[in-house]
Amino acid sequence: MNISELKKYFPEQIISSLLNQGISKLNPLQEMVFTNGIPSNNILVSAPTASGKTLIAEIICLNNIIKNQKKAVYIAPMRALVMEKYNDFKKNYPYIKSAVSIGDLDTNDAWLSSFDIIFVSTEKFDSLIRHNINWTDQIGCIVFDEIHLIDDLTRGPTLEILITKLKQQNLQIIGLSATIGNDKELSEWISAQIFESNYRPTKLKKGILSDSKIYYKPNSSKKLKSKNSDTLLSLIDDHFPKNQQILIFYSSKRNAENEAIKLASFVFQKLNNNEKQKLSEVSDKVLNVLETPTQQCIRLSNLVKNGIAFHHSGLLNHQRAYIEEAFKNNLIKIICSTTTLGLGINLPAHTVLIKNIYRFNNYSSELIPTNEVLQLFGRAGRPKYDKEGLALIFSNSQKSFKIFFNKYINAEPSPIYSKLAVAPLLRAHILSFISQDFLNSLKDIETFISSTFYGFQYKNNKDIEETIKRIIIELNDWKFIEIKDEIVNNNTEQIKFKKLKATKLGKRISELYIDPLSAKWIIDALEDINKINESNKEIIFDLIILYIISNTQELKPYNRIIEESNYLFPFYMKLGQKFYDKNELSFNYSLNAFTTALMLDEWINEKKENEITDKFLTTPGFLYSKLSNADWILYSLIEISKLLNLPINKFNEIRLRLKYGIKSELLDLIRLQYIGRIRARRLYNNGITSVSEINENKEKLISLLGNDIAQKIFFQINSESSIIKKNKIEE
Repeated sequence: MNISELKKYFPEQIISSLLNQGISKLNPLQEMVFTNGIPSNNILVSAPTASGKTLIAEIICLNNIIKNQKKAVYIAPMRALVMEKYNDFKKNYPYIKSAVSIGDLDTNDAWLSSFDIIFVSTEKFDSLIRHNINWTDQIGCIVFDEIHLIDDLTRGPTLEILITKLKQQNLQIIGLSATIGNDKELSEWISAQIFESNYRPTKLKKGILSDSKIYYKPNSSKKLKSKNSDTLLSLIDDHFPKNQQILIFYSSKRNAENEAIKLASFVFQKLNNNEKQKLSEVSDKVLNVLETPTQQCIRLSNLVKNGIAFHHSGLLNHQRAYIEEAFKNNLIKIICSTTTLGLGINLPAHTVLIKNIYRFNNYSSELIPTNEVLQLFGRAGRPKYDKEGLALIFSNSQKSFKIFFNKYINAEPSPIYSKLAVAPLLRAHILSFISQDFLNSLKDIETFISSTFYGFQYKNNKDIEETIKRIIIELNDWKFIEIKDEIVNNNTEQIKFKKLKATKLGKRISELYIDPLSAKWIIDALEDINKINESNKEIIFDLIILYIISNTQELKPYNRIIEESNYLFPFYMKLGQKFYDKNELSFNYSLNAFTTALMLDEWINEKKENEITDKFLTTPGFLYSKLSNADWILYSLIEISKLLNLPINKFNEIRLRLKYGIKSELLDLIRLQYIGRIRARRLYNNGITSVSEINENKEKLISLLGNDIAQKIFFQINSESSIIKKNKIEE
């Protein structure tokens, strides 16, 4: 269908925007959706990756904004995906006021109310609703990208609760889904018209790679042209003459890194001089993300020079961005990745190879779920460059060969199931329901749960009802809610119709977006700090606070235990016996959490990133992820302390030290822009110990930091606007 044929349905601005993007006709999936105009009812688009689902959502959003004068919201499960969708939309439709919000979970972001379309993560929009945003009635449509992630154990419950809330309102829901086995059931739940298609712009060929052959059917194979005796090298050999890139998926970070190292010299030999020069520039960027590169930074940088990289959660955000951009520009030829790259940003390759199809689940190895493998397969085929994509699974035995064919190559997508009955997540949402005055009785909550995908799938399931009752009693015992007009006892039937009301403390905990169990642990721990001997408290106070925030649900997964933890933990337990004896709230990982606290303690005592990652056997990505989450929980601890009328100055100080990785003596210097932990330490060690001493030591400052940085600092200090206090935290 040509775009010109849609003028009777689409506003003129949409037609112009599509033509400006070089889109002159709709593909078969898009034509299916828009044949009779722009749908005004809920829709579910179920189709493979790269089939054009995003454009369908964009057109409906634009129509709501331009024609219906309503807002649109675009929800995606991961921050990277949210940013990608926002950047693409802003580029393609600059005349639409678009905004993105993925950060602070303790604000209503009032500024968003003036925008036409808002791009947010699932958790961020849930948080906005908890903070009572006043523009939900202005929303005309809401997009749920990757809606099939309802099946995900960590992301699914929040997504499901959010959809359940919003499908009761007068707005249009657009669900975008990869192909799943029960999309009709999902569409029925959200009362949506389903548009189902197997269309994708590049044909996908699926097969098994074994013994230098690709088997498209058990008895049909194609031998690789390369004469290399190594099957993987032979596959790479076949791809280079055609300028085709490969994504290789592994079951662990270690496997991805080790394989990239093994392949590096082979790939390097096939690069031309221009590629080598450009890759050297990317390599320098990857290396210098941190002031002192870690061993992982050095490994990754060296690999990038060779036209190959590894990709996993241990990388820093800037490193991931550099690698992804270099891959999109066809400089990096191969990425060895964990399966997390199968979700999120659009990073296609000609060929996808799943090298490790088994994954360790903390107890044993198990096959990766069928739908996840199909999601990884979806990365195969670059629409602008390839007529077809190749999706392969590596096999080295006849037994596994048959299993893989049956489970992945010839199999249909699996159905998805609600994961709502997960107590920690359900506990937080129940407190949220009550805090918002959204649901005010046990009966109301049970009725709401019956309208979720969980209730739709399992009908009259009594297990979740018992869980809800236990959670309500728990929240009441913790003084986060009140059950009006009745003293609570274990006969939960008596509270079924009683009014539930959040306490001031409970409402604040819900706004802070933390698990109520973590909040209970923090409250008890803060009370117990005062029971520690004063002389002991002085010795261990910083580490106690770091242990409090580390021993929460939000800091999971914790560090692996190191030897130092084993002999230090009993010592600190002895000093603060009452504090550490909260066994019922220790989550059974006290020693692991203590190890995380030790890692954070090293950071605030100015240990370098490479020293920390080496000592704690971890990655820069893990370290910075924990620092980010620790800041969130420490902020929550401060907010809870305010309600408990506890002094917060010391907590604020630790938060600043955690933010910048400094000892307390540098807190004054760090107030200045352009002064980080390294420069502040350099100044302090050379006799400039405070901001007030800088004007008296101008020549010394120039010699230590260089004239350019020094002049900027002088300007800050001496300007009428005074010092920019970038680290000020309101008390």
